[in-house]
Amino acid sequence: MDAMDTSPSPNKSGVVRPRRTSFTRKMSVLGEPGKEGQQVPPGIWAGNSIGVFTSGGDSQGMNAAVRAVVRMGFYLGCKVYFIKEGYQGMVDGGDNIVEATWSSVSGILQMGGTVIGSARCKEFRDRSGRRIAAFNLVERSITNLVVIGGDGSLTGANCFRQEWPELLSELVESGKITAQQKEENKHLNIVGLVGSIDNDFCGTDMTIGTDSALHRIIEAVDAIATTALSHQRAFVLEVMGRHCGYLALVGALATEADWVFIPEWPPEGDWRDTLCKKLTAERSLGQRLNIILVAEGAIDEQGKAITADDVRKILCDELKIDTRVTVLGHVQRGGSPSAYDRILGSRMGAEAVLALMDATPGTPACVISIEGNSTVRVPLMECVERTKEVQANMDKKNFDEAVRLRGKSFQNNLNTYRLLSKLRPPSSHIKLDSHAVQRRQSWKQDPKCFPFTDHRAHRNLAIMNIGAPACGMNAAVRSFVRISLTKGFRVLGIHDSFDGLIRNEVYPMTWTEVQGWAGKGGSFLGTKKQWAHDVGVGKIALKFAEFKLDGLMIVGGFEAFHSAYQLAEARESFPSLCIPIVVIPCTISNNIPGSDFSLGADTALNEITDICDRIKQSATGTKRRVFVAETMGGYCGYLATLAGLASGADAAYIYEERFNVMDLKQDVEHLKDKIQNAGVQRGLVLRNEMANENYTTDFINRLFSEEGSPVFTTRMNVLGHMQQGGYPSPFDRNYGTKMAAKGVEWLSEMVEKYTDEKGNVRTGNADTVVLLGMLRRHLTFTPVTELAEETDFDKRIPKEQWWLKLRPLLRILAKHSVVSYEVEAEIKANIDDDDDDEEGEHIL
Repeated sequence: MDAMDTSPSPNKSGVVRPRRTSFTRKMSVLGEPGKEGQQVPPGIWAGNSIGVFTSGGDSQGMNAAVRAVVRMGFYLGCKVYFIKEGYQGMVDGGDNIVEATWSSVSGILQMGGTVIGSARCKEFRDRSGRRIAAFNLVERSITNLVVIGGDGSLTGANCFRQEWPELLSELVESGKITAQQKEENKHLNIVGLVGSIDNDFCGTDMTIGTDSALHRIIEAVDAIATTALSHQRAFVLEVMGRHCGYLALVGALATEADWVFIPEWPPEGDWRDTLCKKLTAERSLGQRLNIILVAEGAIDEQGKAITADDVRKILCDELKIDTRVTVLGHVQRGGSPSAYDRILGSRMGAEAVLALMDATPGTPACVISIEGNSTVRVPLMECVERTKEVQANMDKKNFDEAVRLRGKSFQNNLNTYRLLSKLRPPSSHIKLDSHAVQRRQSWKQDPKCFPFTDHRAHRNLAIMNIGAPACGMNAAVRSFVRISLTKGFRVLGIHDSFDGLIRNEVYPMTWTEVQGWAGKGGSFLGTKKQWAHDVGVGKIALKFAEFKLDGLMIVGGFEAFHSAYQLAEARESFPSLCIPIVVIPCTISNNIPGSDFSLGADTALNEITDICDRIKQSATGTKRRVFVAETMGGYCGYLATLAGLASGADAAYIYEERFNVMDLKQDVEHLKDKIQNAGVQRGLVLRNEMANENYTTDFINRLFSEEGSPVFTTRMNVLGHMQQGGYPSPFDRNYGTKMAAKGVEWLSEMVEKYTDEKGNVRTGNADTVVLLGMLRRHLTFTPVTELAEETDFDKRIPKEQWWLKLRPLLRILAKHSVVSYEVEAEIKANIDDDDDDEEGEHIL
């Protein structure tokens, strides 16, 4: 694809459209881009009817999808029907098929499960049952279905679609419908959404409900860890997933579990002996608890089931460890959906309606999937067949192929777990932590006193945090320390950013001192918002030389990226700065170029969403109240926009999308109309802290209060630093662990590559000061000097931001009448043939 205009430009609705670049991606084998990125005028599909239903097991986020189907359908001019109780309701008909209204989906976004019900249906499996279902749909002229469920539910929908013409012919012959009705309803269009906590459907990075289930798992493990520590116990937890180990695998990474059993990767050899030796070694290091996760479908190499009770018996009999079993069960499918699942359900639901609109009689049934940060449409049955192929390979004990078919993200999670599970502390580190104070004092006097294990331990890799604290920092540090130690490096922790470096607060880090860090918020190393130039690049260079740094990882926000750029620019003047440096983006603002997602942003998004839920709940008794809440983010509107989608906000004001007093007045009128005529008793408006220097949060609150009276009253909330706190989400724990692991691999390669004959590490190349970020689905190292060209340093934001394409969807779901669904199109095209070898990633 040719490079396109790279300057941002506003569209007709005033939305600043992200720049298009020459970067393109290889088209998926299965899918094609969705319409989330094209202009779709309102009302263009008037006269059509859509039915939406949930089937099979419930999962958090289904209600968000239902809400999006209804409201996108209304936007396009359609009638939308709820089909209650899944296929059973379709067969029973009557009051089970009812027309949806705007207010009927108000307030369901934060609810778990499915408000329209789900049930198994034996009758639908027979042709006679499907014929009755067809009659009930034809009676209401429903020829478009959105199916939210698992692979079984989607397969049933495709069968129904294929039989549709014959079923209608049979209904005509029996006199149930007329020939005219048959002609008017001759084609049935099906679009599927995968709602399943198991994440076992091939063709999508994530299924609706998986992220929420992971939240439940880590909440349970975090709670269990406190009691286990008190009694020096081991806990064996059984998690769901049927024949897919995704939940157990990612849960193990996020909770620092000592062992995980999953069906795709049976334990090798005499795993009982290996397990006992591993736990014995950890106990010898002073570890007071052990956590083991067992997927409900876990098996050994012979295909024999491994249960939680089996593992408990081994620990009790062989190691005499007080061991308890906890079966999490349906707790994992309960509770309020996470912010990610709400946004995922909303995006998929809206795209499903657009896919129905585009469908023709020859279009195969498709399923809406998420690929990186884009929605795509993939042929339903191809995905179902590939999903079945995974199980077929597992039955044949061809586990490597089963893992491959699960996708790149599953492979990367497994590889990271394998790496971390095989790590062992160097013998010299076993007893050092009990003498931490003495050790650090000795290090100040003589850095050579700290022992090392092999020929590379004279190489020093350092890590530091720069910028505001964000969840995920500690997970990255833990991963960095342990992997670096096992590679034979000496690891130095730089405390309190550059100030600590200048004050010589640089200490060796050991294996056990980072135990438990992955699940903790804040920054144990200490962090400050400062730039390299603030302290003095010359002073920093002197300290690099004094501590003989051979490589550096900086985990932090925009200040971390900017400081790395300043160090790269000063290399010609200071040779000690000519070492490999990698930046891991970690900030709740998600405002760093070179990465679609930053560590900490997901946790902050969940915190904001939870707070908004509570704020809205507080209006339950007072009625007719609008809340104006201010979010963090600097000049970046990511948090306000995504939190707006996740919390069902009526508007989200950001710097990137200009607004004026007339826009504010229009939103007041919208809220008045919604409260007076739609039966909705509350409203929520979000404002990014730097959205506009004149239209402050207080100004907007006062304006809404004045213009909304007497229909509604207003209250203002500044969310503040609550957004930076809390425990890291599953994504941030996992993401930090994987990013740091990949960063250490890169640093190790660069140290080996650029060590000269005298044993010094010296490189002046621009590509050795890099930022490691997730772009689309790939973890990518990008030189900071290149990223500087794509950065607005004054406003501290990238010039191109992918999430701006979600802005119109936010307004559509809030029922703004003057809006066009116009955003940047996600273009897929062929690129280099070796793209399949790149590392595939997604938000988890």
